[in-house]
Amino acid sequence: MTDDASAYEPTWASVERHDPVPEWLKDAKFGIYFHWGAYSAPAFQSEWYPRHMHVPDTKERAHHEAVYGDPADWPYHRFIDGGTDREGRHVQFKPRLTADGGAFDPDAWAALFAAAGARFAGLAAEHHDGYSLWPSETNEWNSVDRGPGLDLVGLHADAIRSAGLRFMVYMHHAYHFTGYFDHVAPQTDPSLRKLYGQLGKAEHERLWVDRLKEVIDRYRPELICQDFNLDKLDEASLLEFLAYYYNRESDWGTQVATTYKDGMNDRAAMFDYERGGPAGLHEPYWLTDDSISDSSWCYTEGIGYYPVEVLVHSLVDRVAKGGTMLLNVAPTAEGVIPPEQREILLGIGDYLARFGESVYDTRPWTVFGEGPTTMGGGNFVAPVRGTSGDLRFTRSKDGTVLYATVLDWPGTELAIPTLAAGRIDLTGLRRALLLGPAAGAAVDLPGHRQDDTGLHLALPAAEAPFASPAYVVKLEFADRVPDLATD
Repeated sequence: MTDDASAYEPTWASVERHDPVPEWLKDAKFGIYFHWGAYSAPAFQSEWYPRHMHVPDTKERAHHEAVYGDPADWPYHRFIDGGTDREGRHVQFKPRLTADGGAFDPDAWAALFAAAGARFAGLAAEHHDGYSLWPSETNEWNSVDRGPGLDLVGLHADAIRSAGLRFMVYMHHAYHFTGYFDHVAPQTDPSLRKLYGQLGKAEHERLWVDRLKEVIDRYRPELICQDFNLDKLDEASLLEFLAYYYNRESDWGTQVATTYKDGMNDRAAMFDYERGGPAGLHEPYWLTDDSISDSSWCYTEGIGYYPVEVLVHSLVDRVAKGGTMLLNVAPTAEGVIPPEQREILLGIGDYLARFGESVYDTRPWTVFGEGPTTMGGGNFVAPVRGTSGDLRFTRSKDGTVLYATVLDWPGTELAIPTLAAGRIDLTGLRRALLLGPAAGAAVDLPGHRQDDTGLHLALPAAEAPFASPAYVVKLEFADRVPDLATD
């Protein structure tokens, strides 16, 4: 631990001195991570299969009994250690590297994430199931000692950083011992009691902290996201983690951040909306974790996907409201990112390669946007496609450029009611540009006029001159972007 006088102590007053959202995270806007583990092996319904296979009258229970057997005889940990299903097929989470004749290539994954436009990336290092994807010294149920024999966190940390991205981890292990396995029969074996969250709260809570410290010390993640049920933990455990992690900042010479869904506050950490976001502009900065799939976080047979346009519109909307989007992908148990997911990621990357200046390194403006389509409004609000009447605003960090992103081509004129005469003084507007079609390209829009109904920009054609999920107008000002008049 650092000996600096500014070292953080495990008190709220101390950890709240730490900036909860570092500058790099405010600038990054878009990250990618993935759910991948023993729960990927059955490839059925969702990553909650380990829980629901034990719950009567669920699809997972019926599937498990039909394909594998009664959970009492064919328990979840067989997906880790290996087992045979009713058809005689071997089933196990045991990806092999391409160098060893398998399909798993962490460098290819990282290159894909970079091509998708992510500025940071990582993985769910431990899900609710209690299976650690690193060689944990506190948990024998880990990916080196059981299963693939690989340090999956380490392989991805190296690959992601080699691709020029910052590395993050997502930890879901608070719910592991606070309800996830509450339908599993009591175990007598101490190791199985650990796996199924039956050691008792105090012992598991100690393990919760110690596993975080292991990940911090081994891999130096610059962002640690936390799933729900932190409010079920003792305050002392939360503060021990926060102080320990924040004190690494001076040792590493970098800025770190952590997120929460409950149990902390936005003075000490960054709030994380799950599959959602606010309906309007929100301060302080926030994050949402969402999935490329509308049906699951992990790979399953028949998994469904959101279209590229919907995910781009969601990203644009969230950035305009002061948010950062962390998008989950779902690899197969063998270590393959399916082609449908690759296509979606590359579609997002194509948009960001062309119009990234309106996303990266920007800041929210006075209002987030305008238009008929409601997006966000809390947790678990599905992303939706916008229209030609929906605009989202961002501004450059120096405050001299206002970006107006319209979520479909509006025809021969773009009207922006927010920028009406009487609401904003546009005498300092130096020029208006339509960005695209390629990165760095733009078309001058000289015919703009302002009246009481808005700013009106003449566009080059009734039909879109090039294909894109959204279109960006760049408004350059001689000085700073003017303030809106208050109502």
